[in-house]
Order: sequence, then C-alpha cells, then structure tokens
Amino acid sequence: MPDSSHRSEVTTSLNRAAFGAEPGVSPLPDADVPVERWMRAVVWGARGHYSRARAELEALTRGDDVEPGVVSLAWSTQASLLRQLGWHRLASGFDGRALAVVGIGSGDDCGVLVREARCDALTGLAADALGCGRLALGRRLLERCAEHLDEELADRLWRQRIRAHWVSAELFLAAGDFASARRHADTAAEISEASGSARHDVKSDLLRSAAMTGEPDSGPAARLAADVLDRCDRHGLIPLKWAAAMLLGGVTSDSRVQAAREECEALIRARGGRFRI
Repeated sequence: MPDSSHRSEVTTSLNRAAFGAEPGVSPLPDADVPVERWMRAVVWGARGHYSRARAELEALTRGDDVEPGVVSLAWSTQASLLRQLGWHRLASGFDGRALAVVGIGSGDDCGVLVREARCDALTGLAADALGCGRLALGRRLLERCAEHLDEELADRLWRQRIRAHWVSAELFLAAGDFASARRHADTAAEISEASGSARHDVKSDLLRSAAMTGEPDSGPAARLAADVLDRCDRHGLIPLKWAAAMLLGGVTSDSRVQAAREECEALIRARGGRFRI
C-alpha cells in the first residue's frame, strides 16, 4: 500500500497535468483512487486520447465504491468528450446522468465536490442545448448553475466559474452578440490566468479570438488564434489545437493551417475519437 507521501505526490502530479501548468507532463502516474483516476481521464481527454479517457471514466461509473460526486464528474467528462467531436445531443444524456447522481439541491446542502459536480452537469447541459440550437434553454441552465457558484467558494469553484463564462460566451457568439461574448471570454481568461491552469488559459484565449472575429479587422483574432495553436502544440492539447486550426482557417488563407487541422483529425481518430459528420 503506498505511503501518504507517495499518495500526495501522485495527486499533486495529476492535478498539475489536469488543472495546472503542466498539461503535457509525461508519463502520467498510475492511480487507483477514484478522484485521481478522474483526473487521469481529464488529462487523456485534453490530449485527444479518447479511448484511454473513456476506459478510466467507465471504470468510475461502474464502480460500487465510488462516491457520488466523482461518479457525476465522470459522466460529465464523458459528455465533454462527446461534445468536443460534435455529439451534443448524445452528450446531453451523459450530462443528465451526471445531474441525476447528485441531484439539483439548494446549493448549501452538500459538500464542495458535489457542488462542483452539479455545476459541471448544469454547464454541460447548457453547452449541449447550445449545440442543438436551443439557446434559451442554455441560458436557463446557466442561471441554475449560477445558484451553486457561491462567492465564498470562488477559489475552490474557479473551474466551474470559467466553464460558465465559456458557455455564456458561446451562447452570445451563436446569437451574434460579439461584444457580450468578448466580455465573458475576457472574464474567463482573467480567472484562468489567476488559477494557473495552462489548459483553461488556452481555451479562454480561443474564445477571446472567436469573439474578436466580429471586428472589422480580423488581424487581432488571427494573431491570437495562431498563438493559441502554438501553445496547444507545445502542451499536446490536440482537440483544442484542432479547434484553433478551424478558427484560424476561417480568418486566414495560410496553407499550414489546413495541414494542422488534418494532422489533428488523424490523431484524434487514431486515439479513439469519432467526429460527428
């Protein structure tokens, strides 16, 4: 049985990879503690290793001794993997399971982990609704999520706050309101920078770039998207690199962007991802 110092090292290493400054760290330590297995799945998903991520998550959702908060987070993460590849309607079923596990309590009737899980499920359902063209439903779900984002727990719920701003930005982009989208993307970027999470910082800047495409001059959007693509490449964040290449391809004619997109698509398919046609 590993001693407490080894256990702490594993948790710290996985936390740095999943939510810190080292998303590309390798090799990942093995883990048998449920929340650590969930963090491993988050890292694998961020790198586009869909098969590895699903294996970790399925073990958690089928386990008998996994606490409800972690089971819920595992279902939400499965949904996120589906959403990355365009399967929003299918993802909503997984997010629904995530919410069913922890319920929709008042917000002060649970521990922080359950609150995190509720927020992830509600934000995920909002993103699923957005992907299905149901913008009003997406906004209502974010309002429900906001009920659980207690300011007293702002430091602990930093990831949930960022995700709420991401989906808010995406909803405004879908509605053609680039200025409001930019405000939410900027706020997400500020929280991401303070959190020290390289992955969240990269995605926040990707959304900032998307919001900039509403400006007459596409230069700033293109430069930021190119910077995001480079950072994704450096950290091995293949799904985000693919999204950055797609965005950059819309505002520039650089042939290298097409090559980057095709390379990412090939890697994602080889690692178990299946795009919705």
